[in-house]
Amino acid sequence: MKKIFCLGAVTLMLISSCSNTQLITSWKAPEATLQNYNKILVVALTGSKDRELRESIENAVAGRLSDEGLNTATASQQFGPRSFRTMSEDEAVRTVNDNGFDAVMVVSLLDKQQESNYTPGYISSTPYAVARNRWYGGYRVIYDRVYNPGYYTTTVDYTLEADFYQTRGDILVYSAQAKSFDPASSEDLAGDFSRTVVKDMIGKGILGNTIRS
Repeated sequence: MKKIFCLGAVTLMLISSCSNTQLITSWKAPEATLQNYNKILVVALTGSKDRELRESIENAVAGRLSDEGLNTATASQQFGPRSFRTMSEDEAVRTVNDNGFDAVMVVSLLDKQQESNYTPGYISSTPYAVARNRWYGGYRVIYDRVYNPGYYTTTVDYTLEADFYQTRGDILVYSAQAKSFDPASSEDLAGDFSRTVVKDMIGKGILGNTIRS
């Protein structure tokens, strides 16, 4: 299914003081209206190396939706850690429908970028004239530069996408991408992401109620 994003409204910069997550794109189907969903399934796709992150995202999004009075379940809890990997498309659709889900939220890890930053270990403000005046002064300055080397720190940024489908008719009604800047843990990332996306869905009239901080 192709997703067409309106260029005039796709870039949103919603940074709050308590969140490291920034919503970068957000789209709502023109025909989408506020619906009463009886049961929502949350599915996260993060790859085999980020299984902990997958579970954190599913639990956080499902929990956030539950806080808004919506009945939710995660794919990991409902269908096991491998979920739909061994099913055909028809089998997966039938399984979801047979279990009473009228909406599915699919969250995908699109990108994970690591960046190294160098921090100098020692920077002296001692004038060179002072260092040359006595041998030990010069020795001390050079010693600190040689034996206190700098170090590297690594930050990790994540880009995730959330796609919300109505199972009746298999219709995509909402899609958004968000970027999280070096979260402290998978739980922090999942919490920030779920808060940002669900708040936007309510603002766009996809879901009802109001966010409770």
